Amino acid sequence: MNDSYLNFVNSPFGARLARSLGLPKPEVLRRYRADQPEFDGLIAIGAGREPHLLDALANLVAGIGMTSVAHESAGLWVPLAHRHGLMTGRFEAAESGSHGKLTALLFDASGIEDSSQLEPLHGFFHDTLRSLGKCGRIIVLGRPPEACATPRQWTAQRALEGLTRSLGKEARRGITANLVYVEQGAETGIEATLRFFLSPRSAYVSGQVVRIGARAGTGTMPAFDWHQPLAGRRAVVTGAARGIGASIASVLAAEGAHVIGIDIPSAREALDATMRQLNGTALAFDIAAPEAPAQIAAALDEQGVDIVVHNAGITKDKTIAKMTDAAWQSVIDINLSAQERIDDALLAAGILRDGGRIIGVSSISGIAGNLGQTNYAASKAGVIGRVQSMAPHLRARGITINAVAPGFIETQMTAKIPLTIREAGRRMNSMSQGGQPVDVAQTIAWLAHPGSAGVSGQIVRVCGQSLIGA
Repeated sequence: MNDSYLNFVNSPFGARLARSLGLPKPEVLRRYRADQPEFDGLIAIGAGREPHLLDALANLVAGIGMTSVAHESAGLWVPLAHRHGLMTGRFEAAESGSHGKLTALLFDASGIEDSSQLEPLHGFFHDTLRSLGKCGRIIVLGRPPEACATPRQWTAQRALEGLTRSLGKEARRGITANLVYVEQGAETGIEATLRFFLSPRSAYVSGQVVRIGARAGTGTMPAFDWHQPLAGRRAVVTGAARGIGASIASVLAAEGAHVIGIDIPSAREALDATMRQLNGTALAFDIAAPEAPAQIAAALDEQGVDIVVHNAGITKDKTIAKMTDAAWQSVIDINLSAQERIDDALLAAGILRDGGRIIGVSSISGIAGNLGQTNYAASKAGVIGRVQSMAPHLRARGITINAVAPGFIETQMTAKIPLTIREAGRRMNSMSQGGQPVDVAQTIAWLAHPGSAGVSGQIVRVCGQSLIGA
């Protein structure tokens, strides 16, 4: 769907008019394109006391081929970078213009154990934020508060959430800010997550807090190619005929997966066309039908699957006083109960292989609620409940379960929303615009990544840091 205001204020005349009238000017976000470098530019590195993750960051920077500069807070970075064979220098606030625009800011706060030790965060972002270019990236790394040894450490690490979310709202210009808590012992499992948050793939993901734990299951992580990490894997996507589902299927296929798309029989023609373009497999099933789980399991049984994406969903909006029993039940059944039944069938038969991924699509409505959507909000909050409750049970098999919670995404469904409500949905976030289906798809691809084995039980909002449900 076209955002006329975004297009206008980014035209030469519209930009001048926006400046003269003081109108907001949303940035045209830089999204991933296969014909453009995924990583380039200059990263500034900062750190608090006794940082624990600098070595992992050096491996990351070496792997993606970027150049770094060390802020004075990260005195250990320069010799460490040299040992890794990295090009690096020192960031001088008074001469920041000589470095040009920074692409990303990374701060290792993992060693902070007391609120009195938070000052280096101020010094680093005070000095570097104005040098961060459009569509830049901010990543803060810490330790999960609930795993901290003392109340003071818990307090200081929890403070990082308020800082990071505020940075995302202050920076604007298409800049994202996210916080990654790394459990002790999980340091070697952070690269896939940091690559995602540093790249254009995370263009509409900001203000999020992600926890990385030790990899679930046993055995070594399977080898993969960073350019096609899902090669050799099979992925099921429900609601795949069009819209967000088709975008999810396309991104997973581009990452190397063989995609099995599922949609209702009446959408068979569109489903066939989508799967044909991706060399995928089309299955026309009504997931709400009682026989659907057994049918899906039988269709997948011979080869099994590695990834299950529960994207299918419907809305039937009415205030609860006017909502019929049928409208309530159909939304709950398709958006939530069908997921439970399908997963039960695939897990019981071992069709979802050990080390697999389950990814649900929740919604901002499931976090904050929404007028006239008690059925929809209940179903999407239930998806969150499934993720949080099932993660511990699936751990022994190395299976992760996570969900994305989209905000305002430009789709055929949102195009039908009345203009004033639609504009409010677009502008009430730090990006001042709606997201694209590909933003949801890229986030799901990260959660499906073999390098994301330590990410489970997480709900990641794809909402441009919406002001609703923050």
